[in-house]
Amino acid sequence: MLDDLKLIHERDAADTLGIAERQWQQLELTFDVGSYEDFRPDNIVYGAMGGSALAALAATSWPGFKIPFEIVRNYDLPSYVGEKTLFIAASYSGNTEETLSALEQAEALGAKILVIAGGGKLQAEAEAKGYPLALLPKTEQPRYAVLSNLVALLSLIKSYDVIDHPDYAAELPRAVEFLKSAVKDWLPTVATAQNPAKQLAQELIGQSAVIYAGPKLWPAAYKWKISFNENAKQIAWCNQFPEFNHNEFIGWSKQPVDKPYAVVELRSNLEHERVQKRFGVSERMLSGMRPSPHIVTVQGDDILEQLLWAIAFGDFVTLYVALLNGLNPAPVDLVEAFKKAMEQ
Repeated sequence: MLDDLKLIHERDAADTLGIAERQWQQLELTFDVGSYEDFRPDNIVYGAMGGSALAALAATSWPGFKIPFEIVRNYDLPSYVGEKTLFIAASYSGNTEETLSALEQAEALGAKILVIAGGGKLQAEAEAKGYPLALLPKTEQPRYAVLSNLVALLSLIKSYDVIDHPDYAAELPRAVEFLKSAVKDWLPTVATAQNPAKQLAQELIGQSAVIYAGPKLWPAAYKWKISFNENAKQIAWCNQFPEFNHNEFIGWSKQPVDKPYAVVELRSNLEHERVQKRFGVSERMLSGMRPSPHIVTVQGDDILEQLLWAIAFGDFVTLYVALLNGLNPAPVDLVEAFKKAMEQ
């Protein structure tokens, strides 16, 4: 079925596979944003939910931060927020109620406000109050705008000397070429026999996926979870090593033996050597107690390349799972219905 281009086109009405192919273009975006001159924050708090929070999670792996950085997926801010806090409110729709609540609190506490939005109330408030604003280009769903959100975040904070990696801007053009090349192996025009994304999708259909990664690729594992749930409409969870070995590891060892899950492990040669060893030891000790893991050996010479590779590969895999499920990957009707129900 995945080699039937006519059927793929019919089911993928929003061309999400095309969006996944072209996502390298998001890394070339530029944002004309203002700044608070001579302000040096003590900490950064990033308020966002879902896909809008994912870019900030990725930024903790690359390029990293020199000062404390916390992501708030909630209505309320931590008590330490104050006048030396740089607060970033991010919402693709601009109407995420948790983020708007956190923004109101940040204003009351005297934090310096930055905004990432694609419209809505958040954009309107930023423009009315003169907050530095990175306006995201339109795309089908927030989960397809992760890389543009990442570039927007870096554009907003670059003047505050808080980014840990000194050469981050120089690495982006090379990463563009890397990602542009990597996705060629996963396109719909590449037959299943030569297409690892299609092959893995066929292995994962109809199962609850559990995605594991080490700390450096944890953001990619979280993106896989989002994409399984929203693209494929197939429940998925994720966790990271080494935390896995301190609790969840035991949960795989007992009943029921025949567990209705598929395990996917994103393995990186850039993780701490002890984290890399944990994957192999865990696999041996859990043999016969859980499904054998689908091991994804992530490609790339540095953490940025590996993050991009893992995120993009997961996009293609989960989009193909959606098509195998007979679904249009783009809509998230239940989420939209939930938002309306909350307004009643």
